[in-house]
Amino acid sequence: MAKKPKWVVEKEQAKKASAAETVWLFGLHAVRDALMNPRREKLRLILTPNAADKLAEAVTAAGIEPEIQDPRRFKVPLDPNSVHQGAALEVRPLDWGRLEDVAIASEGALRLVLLDRVTDPHNVGAILRSAEVFGAQAVIGTRHHAAPETGALAKTASGALERQPYLRERNLADTIVALQGMGYLVLGLDGEAEVTIEEALEGRRADPVALVLGAEGPGLRPKTKETVDRLVRIDFAGGFGSLNVSNAAAVALYAARA
Repeated sequence: MAKKPKWVVEKEQAKKASAAETVWLFGLHAVRDALMNPRREKLRLILTPNAADKLAEAVTAAGIEPEIQDPRRFKVPLDPNSVHQGAALEVRPLDWGRLEDVAIASEGALRLVLLDRVTDPHNVGAILRSAEVFGAQAVIGTRHHAAPETGALAKTASGALERQPYLRERNLADTIVALQGMGYLVLGLDGEAEVTIEEALEGRRADPVALVLGAEGPGLRPKTKETVDRLVRIDFAGGFGSLNVSNAAAVALYAARA
């Protein structure tokens, strides 16, 4: 039998590893929302007696048997600084499906948020909350140099992770080109841009729009800037610095609403 090429073997190994991957969610809010989410594969639930009382309804709905532990001996593989509130749930990462299905999943003005090397889980969690509030189809990062699904991300997202699609694609420039092919107007946020979001959207608010945000400091990569349709800025009142990326995402989504 012919030997498989190295890249095929590595791809298969990566697929197997990601299928075996699990995440520990923590905190009452994140755990409750995950328990109530029928799409979420739940593996192990650890609660203190107090948390078990507070989550009784969600535990019953999920049909999972919790392990009750003493709050002083709460043995869960979490960062010691995690504010777990006596609740931890081991789950598999959510599978939101293919980009093309999520990007054109509904009628009306479609909005997406793309993240260029935004690696801080707290920022991504906050962006997921904003995306849910403003009705975005999805938040899209990359497989590398993007925050993976973690307990910290879920806690900051405050339940939005269970409802707001969060996709991680292989290559951001290719993803932008694919979205342009689906009719999306792709706008890259850049503090030095000559036009504002509002100006770029004049007469085009009914179109599907994707907003691309870069990490604080470095901003968008050169390749990303070349690939987007236009670079735009958020109009500030004065030269007083810049917004953090999660605040910028919220303002941009508000400015781009239909």
